[in-house]
Amino acid sequence: MVKQSIFGRIAQLAKANINSVLDQAEDPQKMLDQMVRDYTNSIAEAESAVAQTIGNLRMIQDDYNEDMENARSWGNKALAASKRADEYRSSGDTVDAEKFDNLAKVAIQRQIAAENEAKGAEPTIASQTEIVDKLKTGLNQMKGKLSELTTKRDQLIARARTAQAQQQVHDAVKSIDFLDPTSEVGRFEEKIRREEAKVRGQQELASSSLDAQFESLEDLGEQTEIEARLAALKSGAPAQPQSAISQGTETTAP
Repeated sequence: MVKQSIFGRIAQLAKANINSVLDQAEDPQKMLDQMVRDYTNSIAEAESAVAQTIGNLRMIQDDYNEDMENARSWGNKALAASKRADEYRSSGDTVDAEKFDNLAKVAIQRQIAAENEAKGAEPTIASQTEIVDKLKTGLNQMKGKLSELTTKRDQLIARARTAQAQQQVHDAVKSIDFLDPTSEVGRFEEKIRREEAKVRGQQELASSSLDAQFESLEDLGEQTEIEARLAALKSGAPAQPQSAISQGTETTAP
């Protein structure tokens, strides 16, 4: 009963539907970590139970082999006693012949008892061997499920971390879209452009004012020359070129 219950537990664990458990898990990582621990502990318990069952089977097999060896030994003794009885009988010694025949009978009785012991153990050995084989199979299935569970746990953790990183990136992008920093940069750029345009306008204005001042000076010089020549004509003196005046040459009337 105990061995059957052990096998039933192993078979049940081996047939566990991991995928359905994963689908229903609220926190798959914690759940899988716990499942790995539970499976590891169950495998350790199962290995101990299987080892004990195998040990019991080996003891029964040892007893069986010992019974078979005893049966062979008593058979040989019975044969030897029977031969000795035949020798005494052929020589006419019926007393010793009878004595060794009796010994042969005792040996045969013990041979039969040993054979019966061995024969009685055969069904137990067969059933226990079948149970041990099933336990080994169940244990191997458990180890396979543990390997599968560990792999799925690692994959799930990696997927969870990737999803978390993607969510963080998504939130960051969403925040950027909401704040729209490009519009702020655009306003700063427009402000700088206006400042630059203002500076160019000031420079252009300053340049224009300077040109106008020089032009006014040129106009004043020309007007001065005209007035000088007109005065010279009125006084009867010929008009002198600007270069003579600019060189400081003075013209006197005759």
